[in-house]
Amino acid sequence: MTLVPSHPQPSNGNNLQVKKYRLLIIFFMFFVCLALQAQQTLDSFISHKVKKRETIFGITRSYNISERQLIEFNPLLEKVGLRKRMLLRIPVYKLQKKEVIDTLVAEDKSTQIYIVKPKETKWRIAYNFKITIPELEALNPKIQEGLIAGQQIKVPIASTLTPSQTWNSEYNYYTVRPQEGYYRIEKKIGVTRTVLDSLNPQISELGLQAGMVLRVPGEAKGEFRIDNDLLVEKLSLLDSINRFKAVKLAVLLPFKANQIEYDSIEDTQKLLKTRNLHTISTDFYSGILLAVDTLSKRGIRIKLNTFDTENSISKVNRIINNNYLSESDIIIGPLIPSNFDFLSTKQKLLKTPKVAPLSTNPISLRPAVFQSVTSKEFLRARMLEYLDRKLNREDNIVLVVDSINRPVERELLKLFPKATILRPEKSNYLIPELVDSLLVDSLPNRVILESQDFSLISSASSQMSAQQSDLREVQLFTTYRGNAYENQSLSRKQLGSLNFTYTAASLPYRLGTYNDFQKRFIKVFGKPPSRTVIRAYDLTMDLVLRFAFTGDLEKIDTLGETDYEENRFLYVRQNNSFLNRGYYLLQHRELDIIEVKK
Repeated sequence: MTLVPSHPQPSNGNNLQVKKYRLLIIFFMFFVCLALQAQQTLDSFISHKVKKRETIFGITRSYNISERQLIEFNPLLEKVGLRKRMLLRIPVYKLQKKEVIDTLVAEDKSTQIYIVKPKETKWRIAYNFKITIPELEALNPKIQEGLIAGQQIKVPIASTLTPSQTWNSEYNYYTVRPQEGYYRIEKKIGVTRTVLDSLNPQISELGLQAGMVLRVPGEAKGEFRIDNDLLVEKLSLLDSINRFKAVKLAVLLPFKANQIEYDSIEDTQKLLKTRNLHTISTDFYSGILLAVDTLSKRGIRIKLNTFDTENSISKVNRIINNNYLSESDIIIGPLIPSNFDFLSTKQKLLKTPKVAPLSTNPISLRPAVFQSVTSKEFLRARMLEYLDRKLNREDNIVLVVDSINRPVERELLKLFPKATILRPEKSNYLIPELVDSLLVDSLPNRVILESQDFSLISSASSQMSAQQSDLREVQLFTTYRGNAYENQSLSRKQLGSLNFTYTAASLPYRLGTYNDFQKRFIKVFGKPPSRTVIRAYDLTMDLVLRFAFTGDLEKIDTLGETDYEENRFLYVRQNNSFLNRGYYLLQHRELDIIEVKK
């Protein structure tokens, strides 16, 4: 019986052509397999004992084998995974030349392409994919100099990770140092063993070990600084000086000594008890003297020349014309911006570093001018960024803004167009009934207060604090905290109940016992230091140490951020001038003021 095919058959010519292609493919694959087999002839095995924090990815890279090859000779890996102290059989192949390694890498299915996100760091990527930074750089040699947003890099194919296993900016991260245990970590950053174990499940399996990156609470930082959520050591120039040379430091202050009646002790005492240019200058000079003493004990010799400007441009001009300043390495002052701007115009001082020390008012940015005070505009811009990032648009956002700060109100409304505006009365007073009606129980209340008037600040903080309850959550913010907040009549307890949050150029007064610096100042001068004293001490320490470290303040922006008693310095170059961009993000909590993550 003849079978009739249901589909037309190809012609004999087509059949022969298909067979030829099939034979060619078979022969090609056969020879490729023979070639690879010749290159990868199994020679022997070596043993590898798994160490703490090792990964399959890292082991395969160390021995130039694929993950498939490792599992083939260690089938237990598929059942129980990699375990500490596990003994692995590592296959060793003959003729493992570069071509073979390239082939293995090309065939290896353990990596994938990852696109770098803006502001992403190597340690974050390595943390998320459970590898070390050296392993990440070995996969991607081009990233050793840094990452670029949008760059494509190789990373391991990670198994599904729970949110608790991946990087989260709500936390800080701490790198375990060699021979470091729970006790030492707790002493450093104030986090107990119970908290560490709960946030880092891998510790129970691997134990604490050097190089391990641990998740810690966001408020935990100890004496470290936070760099992209990673806790890192603060830069200490005092411990890093690589040259010891004499520093010629000139200081110009408006002592106005010619106005003091030295034959009248009573009048002099009255004058020096009030807040004026005399007392500001003497306080500032006291801070400089203590800094000079501190530095001299560390081997840095300082030649200090001090001049009384009398708050007079003509006196400043005489000091300049007499060539008292021409040999200076650093000039601090004058304090008054107009006098400082006059000095910075002088051609003979064009290349000499001139530092504006105290005023927040703007100065002219000329060559070798250093604005050491972080500007109001910069602080406000950073706080606006923080509010934009942190506040939920669905919360009840209330703006309390006085008539002087309407431009700031417009900026806030661009960020929060649904915000409610609470207008103060003409006397800068808030009506309690109106406050009560605009705050709600069903949503968090985020109040942004913009004023430098003490009456409005006091009224707003007391009334918002009174609204706080178990049913009603209220938090207070401002984009700029000026001198009005220094009024001692302002309740720190009320601000603490509101978690009042703001940016600042310096840390606030410390409450409680005196620290070592304050005790030393009291011993020398017989009274606690004012904020002006501390400012002068911190500024002098930073300038002299940076000069001693680099030999040239023109390189001031090559050094990182530094912290001292109350002030932070991070200089950036703007044309031929330098601006301090150091700042704090602070929050009141009960009676304390803490630094929070930016």
